[in-house]
This record gives sequence, C-alpha cells and structure tokens, in this order.
Amino acid sequence: MVKGLEKFLSYKFYKDLNLQWLGIVPSHWEVTRLGGFFKERRTKVSDKDFPPLSVTKNGILPQLESAAKTNDGDNRKLVKSGDFVINSRSDRKGSSGVSEMDGSVSLINIVLVPRGINRDFCKYFFKSYSFVEEFYRIGHGIVADLWTTRYDEMRSIVLAFPPLSEQANIANFLDCKGAQIDQAIQIKERQIERLKERKQILIQLAVTRGLNPDAPMRDSGIEWIGKIPVHWDLQKVKNLSSFITSGPRGWSDFFSENGAYFLQSGNLNEDMAVEWGSAVRVNPRLGAEGLRTRLRNNDLVVCITGAKTGKAAIAEFFDGREVYINQHLALIRPVEAVVPRYLALTLYSAVGQTYFFLEQYGLKQGLGLDDVKNALVVLPPRGEQEKIVAYVDAQSALIARGIELLQQQITKLKEYKATLINSAVTGKIKVPGVVEPAEIEEREIA
Repeated sequence: MVKGLEKFLSYKFYKDLNLQWLGIVPSHWEVTRLGGFFKERRTKVSDKDFPPLSVTKNGILPQLESAAKTNDGDNRKLVKSGDFVINSRSDRKGSSGVSEMDGSVSLINIVLVPRGINRDFCKYFFKSYSFVEEFYRIGHGIVADLWTTRYDEMRSIVLAFPPLSEQANIANFLDCKGAQIDQAIQIKERQIERLKERKQILIQLAVTRGLNPDAPMRDSGIEWIGKIPVHWDLQKVKNLSSFITSGPRGWSDFFSENGAYFLQSGNLNEDMAVEWGSAVRVNPRLGAEGLRTRLRNNDLVVCITGAKTGKAAIAEFFDGREVYINQHLALIRPVEAVVPRYLALTLYSAVGQTYFFLEQYGLKQGLGLDDVKNALVVLPPRGEQEKIVAYVDAQSALIARGIELLQQQITKLKEYKATLINSAVTGKIKVPGVVEPAEIEEREIA
C-alpha cells in the first residue's frame, strides 16, 4: 500500500518487471515497449496552415500572442486532435498532454499517435512523475537544461497498461478525484486572497484613521483618503525626508560575484520587504555618485519604472551590508520625526498606491522623482506612529501565519494528487470499480 493512500485496495496478483521506475504491476496488465502503443507523427507543416500550439505543464494550449516566437514558422510538426505531445527538453520537464485540436508545435516536441489506448488514461500516465523521470533518464545531453530525449530513445521504454475498460475506469476516477482536489485547492487559494485583502484593509484603516475608533475626525480633502483624525497632518514625502534620490544607469558594467549588494525592482516583494538573497552584486563606483546611492538601514525604496511601479519596501535589518540601488528605484531617507516603517506602510497602503497609480505618465509605466517627493502621507504624532506599526505588524504576522498554513495545505493537496495519479496508472492501488480477472473467475465459479 502506498503511504497516504491507505484507504485504497491493492490488486491481488502482481508481477515484478525488474524495472526500477515501474517495479511490480498487476499480473493481467499488458507489458510492451512504448513503440507498441504509439506511432510517431513527423509531418512538417507551417504555422500559417496549422495554428501554433504550446506544450505546457497544463497540457496543449493555443499559443499566446505574447509567446516567444522563432522565424522558423514553416518548419513545425503537425498535431492532430487526439495526439499526445511531449516536450523533449529537460528544462520543460512535465510539459505534455493530449491535444484537443489540430495545430502545430515546434520541433523540440515529440508528437505521438496513440494506438489501442484510452486517451484520458494516456494523459494521466504520461503526467505521472514515475514516467516523467524515466523519460528524461533515458535522454542525452551535456548540461541539465540542454538534456533532451529523442523518440528513438523514448520508444524503448517498457510500459504496462491495463485492458481498455480498466483504463477508462481509472481515467474516470482520476477525473473525479482530481476535480475534487482542484476545487479544494481553489477554495484555499481564495481564502489566501481574502487574507491578503484583509491585510490591505487593516493597513489602510490604520494609516488613515488610527487605532482609536472614538477619535474626532475631519475631512482630509482627498477623495481616496477620506476622513482622518483631527490632530493628524497631511504631509508630502519631501517634507518628511532628509534625502531623496534615484540610482544611476550603467552599473551593469560593475557587476561582481563578491561585491556589494545591488538592488533592482525585482528584489522588492509583496510584503513591503527587500529580498536580499536575489540581489546581484557590484563593485561600487567611487566618489559622490557611489555615496549618493548607498542605502542605510531604515531607508525606503520605491520602484519608479516597470511592472512594479509604485511598490515600496523598507531596507531594514540588513546588518550594515553595503547596498546600492539601480535607476529603477528611488531612495527615501526619513527624518527623525517619522517612524520609517510607518512611512513605508503609508506608501504601501491604498493611500500611497492610489497616488502612484494616478501619477504615472506616458505609454510606459513610470514615476519621476518629483512624483515620489509629492506623495501624500497622513501623519500622526510619532508616538501614535509607533503604536500603529506595532499593531499592524502583530496583526500581519497572524495573517501571514494563516496564509502559510493554507499554502502548506495546498502543497499537500498537490502532492496527494500527484501520488494518486502515479499510483493509479502504475497499478500500485486499485481504484473503486475495477475488477480483476481473478475476481471475475471467482464469480463465474460461484
């Protein structure tokens, strides 16, 4: 019995194939090489006549307009509805499926025509992690990302398949159980999104209304801010900072494996923090320009160009390491009267994000330094700032823990689904409704 699948029965009779990837299989399953079940389709076509398809981990899909394309559109492989397609490259491991449409794929894919096999069972079998690993094991290459498997190598893989009626039973079972598992995953993913929304609401209320629900309020005069406590101020970032700048261009010439940390927009995560581990390293420039763009502990960074425009993070607790920024980031150094993390919370909240969204200009996303300097901050006295930061951090930690638990549950559900598929299509478990020949004989005798 497979761990985690204890509630399922095993077959009564097995045979050992002495194959590490398959092990034992039910005695009545047919054993043959892959070439006995499939014929390769090698017809060359153009994507002008047959629409381009993408071979993904989610199956065979119409190619997106944004997908990277080659200039070799007249040199592709034909795919007919019902064909099985698998990507031969190891850097696309697990990318395969049964096509629901006619089309064309790039030459790095292997197109197979199933013969005497249930297409849905085929889909699950070739997605099973046992087969995926065996498929790439028999390939060839020099480095991992260039490792490929040819059909001449693939056709020799020994397979074990049940009778057609049993294949259909297994496929139907996996369709049903897979849908149930996917639904459970979707529910948990929605719960994660609601928790993230809850955090955003929590921060927005904290930085615009404070922690005292009975505090007298006044109209801020800003539509997206609304009412604020009477004793709070509205200030611009430039009035709350001793220094604001952006990084220079051309630092790529100074990249070094063991140099200082060099932050880019991709190093800002969704939790208002800097991901130091993903930062590249540089040998910093000497002189004023290098000093100007060097971060200090509790400096803020705001992305000013690209897809993450407006995202804010605080560079805290980085143990005095030497850190610089590139031209896509703005550096903000708060004055003493401002708690750095409170300012970061405000820019991260709907207050800051709405402002940055409205200030972006042109066809390409982007902010100027003046836009950053003029960002509005709802500012309570420093003592209240500290209390708000402590409250938001405590509540955020609870929300983060809830999200972590849900993500762990999603991971376990995905692992269970993968194990269930692998165990069913290799005969390690007998799915409900499957009847072995031995059981049929017993019934006939009775």
